[in-house]
Amino acid sequence: MVNIKRYFIEKGILKTMIDEYLAANFWRAGYAGIDIIKTPVDTRIIIYADRPAFIIGRRGETVRKLQRVFERFFKIRNPQITVTSIENPELNARVMASRIGVALERGIHFRRAAYIALRRIMGAGAIGCEVIISGKLRTERARYEKLSAGKIYKSGEQSLKLVDRAVIHVLLKPGVYGVQVLITRPGMPADYTEITAPEKVMETATNSTQGPTPRGEMS
Repeated sequence: MVNIKRYFIEKGILKTMIDEYLAANFWRAGYAGIDIIKTPVDTRIIIYADRPAFIIGRRGETVRKLQRVFERFFKIRNPQITVTSIENPELNARVMASRIGVALERGIHFRRAAYIALRRIMGAGAIGCEVIISGKLRTERARYEKLSAGKIYKSGEQSLKLVDRAVIHVLLKPGVYGVQVLITRPGMPADYTEITAPEKVMETATNSTQGPTPRGEMS
């Protein structure tokens, strides 16, 4: 008999290990996450990325290498890999962190790269966003620069439900830069309460007390 708890724990550990492996090797492709679906015949692995072609490789060469890695190191039987693009990449923290990292590697100033990402995230409908870039930005001493807009939940239930966060590290000539992105996705907080204006309450009460107009008085 299969131990249900053990099965789900092992499944979660396997997914985390594969996720960390792909995030470390394909962050430049805008890796966003995976789904693993087991069937009696094979194991389907769906990889989401901002630029799927970078993961697929020339004539599918990179995908075939990944299949061998999954079989040999992760002990996955008959893995079938599908790479697809992600919807609303501007609302995915991993994708936006990778875009900032690629921009830094191309020599774009860190503040400009952060501002561009911030504008695109807020333009996509995010409630809030925070970008933190750390490293030897302008001097020999390490420091950090933080840009933010809108509302960011740092603690509580809303930070788990609405906030997407990601951290990547980029090796440049001055040293290692850290890029952290927090995005508050569109959605209504669980404890949201709307306070109605007094004028609207009085208008609603007046309309309800007047009642419908009699037919004889209608013109």
